[in-house]
Amino acid sequence: MRNFLLFFLIFCFENLIAQNTVPKPYGVLPSARQLQWHELDMYVILHFTPTTFENKEWGYGDADPRIFNPDRFDAGQIVRAVKAGGFKGLIMVAKHHDGFCLWPTSTTDYNISKSNWREGKGDMVKEFQEACKANGIKFGVYCSPWDRNNPAYGTNAYVQTYRNQLKELYSRYGDLFMSWHDGANGGDGYYGGARESRKIDRTVYYGWDTTWAMTRKLQPKANIFSDIGLDIRWVGNERGEAAPTSWATFTPMPREGKTTVGPGDVRDELSPEGTRNGKFWIPAECDVPLRKGWFYHPEEDSTVKTPDKLFDLYLKSVGRGASLDIGVAPDTHGLLHENDVASLAAFGRKLEKAFSVDLAKNATIRASNIRGANEKLYGVKALTDNNRVSYWATDDQITTPELVFEWKSPQNFDLIRLRENIALGQRIEEIQLEAWIDGQWKNIATVTSIGACRLVKLDKPVMTARLRLKVIKCPVAVVLSEVGVFMSE
Repeated sequence: MRNFLLFFLIFCFENLIAQNTVPKPYGVLPSARQLQWHELDMYVILHFTPTTFENKEWGYGDADPRIFNPDRFDAGQIVRAVKAGGFKGLIMVAKHHDGFCLWPTSTTDYNISKSNWREGKGDMVKEFQEACKANGIKFGVYCSPWDRNNPAYGTNAYVQTYRNQLKELYSRYGDLFMSWHDGANGGDGYYGGARESRKIDRTVYYGWDTTWAMTRKLQPKANIFSDIGLDIRWVGNERGEAAPTSWATFTPMPREGKTTVGPGDVRDELSPEGTRNGKFWIPAECDVPLRKGWFYHPEEDSTVKTPDKLFDLYLKSVGRGASLDIGVAPDTHGLLHENDVASLAAFGRKLEKAFSVDLAKNATIRASNIRGANEKLYGVKALTDNNRVSYWATDDQITTPELVFEWKSPQNFDLIRLRENIALGQRIEEIQLEAWIDGQWKNIATVTSIGACRLVKLDKPVMTARLRLKVIKCPVAVVLSEVGVFMSE
């Protein structure tokens, strides 16, 4: 009993010290759901509707539902290929702009029950959700707000229909990690046979505040993606790249001539970089199709992005604190083409190899400052313990510290990974990396905006026994959770 009491008192004392010395948060902070999203790094978005069978990129809304009949459909084959690529989530396009719903919905007759697939008794959203669960992949949905088939589109009646579709998706398919939305709204369509163009004011028509309040209620763990953000913002392009300086904080600004900000009316040119000290924590998603287009087209079988290209996109998205969202598209059989499967698998192997050996773990690490001289709570061991929560930190007045990594013999590397503990905000604005070469320190890279992940790919490998990291600019105490050193090739 006496030993237990002593242990308890020591535990309480250490926790009291920790609470009194924890660095103060800086700026706006991520929510719990956003922190979980940051852990994913990469996921895919899947397009598969009657549009696939028409060999079109966008469906008009007039396709006969009976043409949707993938004869060899296998959700498991698709999800396993995604997992082999290192992706941790799948967003299913449950309804694209053509209005065709891939689940048996009560909101419209234009749905999968009217197809010949599974004799009209199938639920493709359910099959993907179950395949994701079986393979340890997070599941999300996209239900297009624009509906080129629905005769009521453009009226208040359709808005309620759209919300009812979301309610079905939110209530039938387990916990979702993402509710994905885009800005494609209004234009020409079938609209129940009217075959006309319909325009809406997308800033007010859908009543997004009401719609997304429903998301929060029914799917509290789901991040909401749109160009305006809420949780995750569109990066502003479909190249899969964030800006070299990329902030997770963002202040959406209205387009020229607009006074308010709404979905589809955000200045997208500001999205790749975000906003330093922005009003909201809204990190970027970088979306790009694996092929030339978002839907499968047989003539594009040779356009599948190579593993090297995917790795380059990884560096320019995940490596800049954003996420990488790759568009995958089944063929008319309901499978991923062999070219897609092969590229994803090779990319997964390339990723695994690139980060398989962390040379920093074998280095002696010296810091110019450790917060409160407390090695246990804030020491350099946290930099190589594979834990994003633990961190090395400096005293409040020390904002330009240095770290030196030293090996017993020269090491060859070309990739450095830096991570801040973003639960305390995105703090560091600039870091310089130097290598000891020919008896002197030589600059090998200068980078900005560290955040959740910063990958520094050197132009060529460096051979050295000493690496120095110098924080050049940071407004507050430094909080780094990882420094990893790798040979990627």
